[in-house]
Amino acid sequence: MNMQSVMKKTVVYALLIAGSVFCLFPIYWMLRTSLITMGDLYQMPPKLLPNTFMWENFTTALEAYPFGRFFWNSTVITGSAIVGVLFSSSVCAYSFSRIEWPGRDKIFGFILTGLMIPFFVVMIPQFVFWKTLHLTDTFVPLIAPAWFGGGVFNIFLLRQFFLGIPRDLDEAAKVDGAGHFRIYWQIIIPIAKQAMIVVGLLTFLANWNDYLGPLAFITSEENYTLMQGLTLFQGSYSAQWHLMMAATAVIVIPSLVIFLIAQRHFIEGIAMTGVKG
Repeated sequence: MNMQSVMKKTVVYALLIAGSVFCLFPIYWMLRTSLITMGDLYQMPPKLLPNTFMWENFTTALEAYPFGRFFWNSTVITGSAIVGVLFSSSVCAYSFSRIEWPGRDKIFGFILTGLMIPFFVVMIPQFVFWKTLHLTDTFVPLIAPAWFGGGVFNIFLLRQFFLGIPRDLDEAAKVDGAGHFRIYWQIIIPIAKQAMIVVGLLTFLANWNDYLGPLAFITSEENYTLMQGLTLFQGSYSAQWHLMMAATAVIVIPSLVIFLIAQRHFIEGIAMTGVKG
C-alpha cells in the first residue's frame, strides 16, 4: 500500500471520527447534564465529567409524574402500530407488485400523491371523524390507521423490494397448488425480512417520538404518551435542566438501543431495496 493511499484513508477516517463526535456530543451532553447537581449546571467553564454522579436525578424525575404509565401507553401504541403497519403495508405491497389487475399501476401512482399531503392538512378531518365516533381520548385514532394500509411510504418501500424477488418463485409455488396468501406468507415475507425490519424500525421511531398525533387525540393525563408526559414535566421543571435531561434520557435511550441493535439489518434492508418501477 503506497503512501498516497494511506493518506487518503487517514483523511477519510479522521473525517468520519470528527463527524461521529459531532453527532454524538449532544447525546453525551444530555447524559452528562442528567447526572449533575443543580449547582453544577451553571459552572463556568463547564466540566466534561460531573464532579458527582447524581443517579438519584432519574428517580426524582420519574417520580414527579406517572412516567411508568406514560411508558406503558407509548409501548402499547407503538407495538400495535408496528404490527398493523407490517401486516397491512406488506399485503398492499404484495398486491401492487405480485398480482396483475386492471389499473394497478395507475392506482399505485395516485396513492403515491399521498406522500405530498402533510399531516397538518388531514389532522382536523381526522379529529372530526374520530370525535363523531366518540373515540377521541383513546388509543384507537393512533393505532387504527396503521391497520389500513400502513402508510404510503411503507407500501412504496416494500413494493420496490418485492419487485426484485424473482417471479419464478411464484410460478413454482402455484404449480404446487399454493395460493396468493401462501405465496405471500411462506415465500415473500421470509425473503423480505430485511425490508420488513426497516419498515418496523421506521414505524417504531415515528410512533415512539410522535407528539402531534397524541396531542390531537389524547386529552386525559392517564392516556398520555411519553412525549406528552415530557411536555407536562417541562411545564413544572423547566428551570431544573438536570431533571429535564434525566426525563429526556429515559425517553431517548430506548430509541438508541433499538437502533443500535437493528442498525445492521436497517442498512442491509435499505441497500437491498431497489427503485424499480
